[in-house]
Amino acid sequence: MLSSRLLLILVLLGCNLCSSSMVIADERDWSEYPMQEGTFDRSWDSLGTYQVPSWFKDAKLGIWAIIGPQCVPMQGDWYARHMYVEGHRQYEHHVKTYGHPSKFGYKDLIEQFDPEKLDFDKLVGLYKQAGAKYAVILAVHHDNFDLWDSKYHAWNSVNMGPKRDLVGEFRDAAKKHGVRFGVTTHLARSFSWLQTSHGADTKGPFAGISYDGANPKYQSLYHSPSTDSPRYPSNPPEQWQHQWYSRVKDLIDQYRPDLMYFDGGYPFDDGSVGRQLVAHYYNINTAWHDGQNDAAMCIKNNPPEHGAFRDGTCVRDIERGKTAEIADQTWQTDTCIGGWYYRVGTRYKTVPDIVRMLIDIVSKNGNLLLNIPLHPDGTIDEQEEAILVGLGKWMAVNGAGLYETRPWLVYGEGPSLEKKGEAGRHGGVKDIESFVPGDLRFVTKGDDELFAFLMAWPPQGQLTIRSLVPSQEGDAKIESVEMLGVEAALTFQQTPDGLVIELPEYKPCEHAWTLRINGRSLRKFTPR
Repeated sequence: MLSSRLLLILVLLGCNLCSSSMVIADERDWSEYPMQEGTFDRSWDSLGTYQVPSWFKDAKLGIWAIIGPQCVPMQGDWYARHMYVEGHRQYEHHVKTYGHPSKFGYKDLIEQFDPEKLDFDKLVGLYKQAGAKYAVILAVHHDNFDLWDSKYHAWNSVNMGPKRDLVGEFRDAAKKHGVRFGVTTHLARSFSWLQTSHGADTKGPFAGISYDGANPKYQSLYHSPSTDSPRYPSNPPEQWQHQWYSRVKDLIDQYRPDLMYFDGGYPFDDGSVGRQLVAHYYNINTAWHDGQNDAAMCIKNNPPEHGAFRDGTCVRDIERGKTAEIADQTWQTDTCIGGWYYRVGTRYKTVPDIVRMLIDIVSKNGNLLLNIPLHPDGTIDEQEEAILVGLGKWMAVNGAGLYETRPWLVYGEGPSLEKKGEAGRHGGVKDIESFVPGDLRFVTKGDDELFAFLMAWPPQGQLTIRSLVPSQEGDAKIESVEMLGVEAALTFQQTPDGLVIELPEYKPCEHAWTLRINGRSLRKFTPR
């Protein structure tokens, strides 16, 4: 056994080592990372005082435009990385269509990016008609190409490709149509993600010939060589961390977004640089809004390979997933009708899928951010437009049951609750699931208005809501029931088994149906 004296020495030495590591981690010259003065600083405790703004809690639906040079080949997401992966589907397409990546690289594809038919005014107008309360554009992907008039990076859409400030145009369209404006940033992992551009084929006529990313002339696009993880640069050079900070701060300061998004956690390693930037965003947003922080900062909880995270410091974002239960704080699902970037032949989600997904998300205190990928010319296809129109028709009838609502005592009832949701790839459960008659979802406005969504139509024309059983000690009471889109009130009866409702003879819409239940003390029921 260790002597007490030796044990004490080891404990003290360990404490000194821990202290030394903390000092080393904080030896960064923070004057190189300027931020707006204000209430927030980069500490977790400070960021933990964040409150999700009311506008975001009320909005429920945002629609997201993803465009950039990677949409040019119409081969889907991650093209700028996979075009340099020998044998990959996108590599094969690139060689066949454009030539070998040693001769025609991503830098050359950037010059072909020219969305000449891109009309953000029309596009955001379609988003608004579909029911979106916020409109979001991808500002920079892992490909290291900024879609704004970037002060700190020459590889941007004003200098190259379309020669247009796409973020600025999108912001102006959002402002014109009276919807909130947001941007997504996917830049942090670019340093490791683009390392494939430094490689070479291992076989065939170009074996051993370096791809264009190995040319030092283009290092500002492709980065310096590194062996860091392709998933996320856990400890990239200080220069890259500083450039990330400067560019994203520039995006915030120039364009004043209502919503920001990191495709991952707080960069990098312990998240201190990311936390510094988020503190800046909260402080400057507070200055923009007369002392009220109105920022929706969406960050993912996928440690350790995607950066740091802590609940309560931001809006938690779940990619292609959702929570299994009601969350205490408002969160967001980000997903797509197909792939993130446009790909020929992709099968899209249907309007019924999207409607039911939205309802389920809102019932659990979430919002939906839905991507409609753009074609290389800046348009959307007929099927994508039909999805937006169909969603808008449903929202025109049922939107009042979603906007400005909050979770009820339970999020739902019905046969499908017996099943455990399939795990989502990036957390939570999978965003799309099936529903059957009897499946309901609930939200509320105060204590006197409850909305119950029928996720499938009961074949017998009658519905029993088993969650609406009055407590023997409470004064909860149902006073009226109506279905949105139907003029006449519905007949109902309160029974020991729940609220029995006679449904109308005709359906006012498709996909899902909304009951508005008015009464008093509706939070004093006893859901089964």
